[in-house]
Amino acid sequence: MRIGVDVGGTKTEAVLVDGSGVVLRQVRLATGFGHEAVVDSTVAAVEQLGGHDGVSTIGVGIPGTVDPATGTVSHAINLGVDHLDLGARLASRLGSEVRVENDVNAAALGAFHLLGVPATLSIAYLNLGTGLAAGLVLRGELWRGSRGAAGEIGHILIDPAGPLDLDGQPGGLEAMASGSGIARQWATGEPNAVSAVLDAADAGDPRAVQIRSRLFEGVASAVRILVLTVDVDAVVIGGGISRLSDRILEGVESVIDGWARASPFITSLELGSRIRILPEGSPVAALGAAHLAAPTSSPRLVS
Repeated sequence: MRIGVDVGGTKTEAVLVDGSGVVLRQVRLATGFGHEAVVDSTVAAVEQLGGHDGVSTIGVGIPGTVDPATGTVSHAINLGVDHLDLGARLASRLGSEVRVENDVNAAALGAFHLLGVPATLSIAYLNLGTGLAAGLVLRGELWRGSRGAAGEIGHILIDPAGPLDLDGQPGGLEAMASGSGIARQWATGEPNAVSAVLDAADAGDPRAVQIRSRLFEGVASAVRILVLTVDVDAVVIGGGISRLSDRILEGVESVIDGWARASPFITSLELGSRIRILPEGSPVAALGAAHLAAPTSSPRLVS
C-alpha cells in the first residue's frame, strides 16, 4: 500500500491506495500556514488514514519550488513557506521515507494513472487554477527538465499588448488564462471571477467579452505549445477552472478551429482531439503523490 498527500493552499487531501492504485481511504483537512503548521497538518492527514504501518511509500505534492532529491520546498508563498526541509521533517515525524514533488507534477502523474494511459504514451497535465502550469509524463516517467522548469508555461508570452503578470511581463499565459489573472483583469472582488466574467460576457459586457476571448486564446495556446514542443498524445486539463469545462471548451475549440482553417499544418496536429478533461473531484495530485517512485539513494531520516 502507498500513501499520497496533496498539500494545497487551503486544504490537504490524502489517499491510501493499494498495489493496483485503487483508492482505499481518503481524508481531507485544513492546511496549516507556516513551516510548523504545514508539517503538522501533513502528518495529521497521514495519521487520519490510519498511520503508515504496512505502507511501502509516502509521497507529498506541494506548491512552490521543490527539489525532489532532497525533499526541500521553497517559495510556497500561499503556505507561508520560504524554505522548508519537508521530506526530512516528515520522515523524522513518521519514521518512514517521504518523497516530495511539486503539486502540478504530482497531479500529472496522477492523471496518467487515473486515466489508465498506456506506459508507451505521453501526456501533459494542464493545470488551470489560481495559476497556470503544466506537468509532463513522458512514457510513464515524470519529466522535470534540467533545472525543474519544464512545464512552467504560464510565463510564456503570447501577447505583448496583454495584461501584466505578477512577474512583470505583459501577455503571459498565466495572466490571460488563470484564475488569478482573470481576477486581476476583472477586479470586482467577486469570489469566482472566471464565472463572473463568463456570465457578463454572455450578457454582452464588452470588457468581459475581451477578457473571455483572452481566456479562450490562452488555453488554446497552452494546448498548442504543449503539443508543438513535446508532441504529447493528450493534454489533460484540470484545476479549478476545468470545472467550467462546458463553458470554456467550446470557446477553446473555436480558437483551434480558426487556426486550423488558416493552416493545413495546424490541422494535421489534431489539437482538439488531444484534449481531455479530468473527471471532477478526482484527488489527482494526492493519487500522483502516492505513485512517486522510491529514490535510489539511501533514505534521508532525521533522528
